[in-house]
Amino acid sequence: MEKHTRKEDWMAILTGTFLVAQGLFFLQSASLLTGGTAGLALLLSQLVSVSFGTLYFVANCPFYLLAWKRFGRRFAINSAISGAMVSVFADHLYLFISLDKINEVYCAIAGGLLMGLGMLILFRHRSSLGGFNVLCLFIQDKFGISVGKSQLAIDMAILMTSFFFVPPMTILLSVLGAVALNVVLAMNHKPTRYSVRHG
Repeated sequence: MEKHTRKEDWMAILTGTFLVAQGLFFLQSASLLTGGTAGLALLLSQLVSVSFGTLYFVANCPFYLLAWKRFGRRFAINSAISGAMVSVFADHLYLFISLDKINEVYCAIAGGLLMGLGMLILFRHRSSLGGFNVLCLFIQDKFGISVGKSQLAIDMAILMTSFFFVPPMTILLSVLGAVALNVVLAMNHKPTRYSVRHG
């Protein structure tokens, strides 16, 4: 398979992180959650006076070290840059767009699909968002279990834990968004087609 050029990788990182941030914007607008470190950051941002972007980047930092050790310097650096860009985009999108009318079901599905597409683009260009993405990529690389399946299991565990902090309907809609996200990954990121290249 022909390798992507460095220019293509950077354009993909820009596109992927913007799509993920846009998806997060839909979820935030409807006060919904998601899985992974993004879900933890969204939940904490509703409980403490710290921005989502700051919480998200800090939560991901330990996983960048894991990415470096398991997948190499380039993948780890790309992932750290991607995580930082999502944090910046997500904290500043409100300056450019606002939603006057919010349909929570639409926000859940659109948010999940956009995040899934963004993550898929990053995975195919030797990057990730850090966090549990790295763990899921490791599981796929080591055991052949697709990213979508392992990510969905982790996301569901996090969303179930959120039952103690948010209303059941919010959890239900958040699960819908998580399913949409992971269907995109499960259908398009098969372990037999794509693997993380080291280096």
